[in-house]
Amino acid sequence: MSYRWRYQDSTGSEVAGPDVVFGEQEDAEEWFQDEWRALRSAGVASVTLLRDDAEVYGPMSLSPES
Repeated sequence: MSYRWRYQDSTGSEVAGPDVVFGEQEDAEEWFQDEWRALRSAGVASVTLLRDDAEVYGPMSLSPES
């Protein structure tokens, strides 16, 4: 199994982002914890975690809560 992030803009359309593949869900989540601010600055509005091609969870907004 492999894990990766799918990146979406504010309309929900998929956008390009770092093409990083992880062997474990925990590794993907740790990477995201370190990178989410940079992703948001690059225009990513939300992310979805994928295991192979199946959604694990998401989309998860990168916008600060009001």
